[in-house]
Amino acid sequence: MGERAVATPIELFFDLVFVFALTRVTDWMAEDPTVVHVVRGILIITVMWWCWIGYAWLCNVVKADEGIMRVGLFLAMGAMFIGAITIPEAFDDLPGGLHGPTVFAFCYFAVRAVHIAMFWIASADDAQLRGQVLRFLPSMLGGTVLLLVAAQTSGPTQTLLWLAALVVDYLGTFLSGSKWRMGSAGHFAERHGLIIIVALGESIVSIGIGVAALPISWPIIVATVLGLAVVSALWWAYFDVTALVAERALAAVEGERQVQLGRGGYTLLHLPMVVGIIMLALGLKKVLQYTGDEEHHTLADPLYGVPLAALYGGAALYLLAHVWFRWYMTRSLNVERLVLGAVLLAVAPLMTMLPAMASLAVLAALLVGLIGWETYRHAEERHRIRHAEGH
Repeated sequence: MGERAVATPIELFFDLVFVFALTRVTDWMAEDPTVVHVVRGILIITVMWWCWIGYAWLCNVVKADEGIMRVGLFLAMGAMFIGAITIPEAFDDLPGGLHGPTVFAFCYFAVRAVHIAMFWIASADDAQLRGQVLRFLPSMLGGTVLLLVAAQTSGPTQTLLWLAALVVDYLGTFLSGSKWRMGSAGHFAERHGLIIIVALGESIVSIGIGVAALPISWPIIVATVLGLAVVSALWWAYFDVTALVAERALAAVEGERQVQLGRGGYTLLHLPMVVGIIMLALGLKKVLQYTGDEEHHTLADPLYGVPLAALYGGAALYLLAHVWFRWYMTRSLNVERLVLGAVLLAVAPLMTMLPAMASLAVLAALLVGLIGWETYRHAEERHRIRHAEGH
């Protein structure tokens, strides 16, 4: 796969399943926004992310839209889609039908098994890559077995077993080495940029769904515009400069160093970005419900508890993950985002004294202000990066 490779239609088609999974998680958490429920939602997102990320690596070294690889992607899509449907039962089985937690665990196993099988086929003439696949296999098996065991338990034990499964899988990935292949840095960065757009799209969907059944009103219009301003600021934060400098840093190295940057910067550090966006989506969904549902709320009602923590904490997590990502990729520290991330965490408790829409307005003002300040303060550097010759 050459450096000019771009995402194929089948990869974009595959991403639709991940879109659906994120929507299901957000809706599921919004039904019961408690700490336990949100923690479990984050665990589900992490599992689904690990399903998606494996195929981002696979499709970077093979032609995803040809031969057996196309069939493999369709098989993985089927298992991942059934797993997404099962998300409301991933921890607690609903009456009737099959045992939900077990079905979810088997779907995860199927997605991972197809991934390993496809990599095994792709490495037929590459001894180094095949050795890497073999070293990776124990962590994959360990994680999926623990998830199957977790399906037979409940309560805190089940949650801890989920966490253990993810630790085994993620830690095992690091311990298995850096002998993977990267066919195209541009393609790899593009795939992760597209998944950020997918997550941001879920935030926009949450804004719409939050008021879909309510009559249109000025408060709904204002809250919607504020929500879009927040999401747009997050888009700008990633795609204006950060995505460009990170992709160039990835393309500037080769071999194991390139694999390490891809694994650390994209595979791992994009996860908290996605989690932050989904937490924000949960908060936005609740703000819009507070604003438009005059039967159960007034415009003076504050946002509090988990929804408020999700709104401000999600935005802070996204920004802080950006800081870490850029530092990891380029050793460049974004002080403004580091400071604002800390400010968001500090002021969040104070927002309980303001109406829900005012809390959203403050968040929008802070994020848009950050983007405006960065654009002004780093105008020359920004122009140089965005208009660099040869890019």
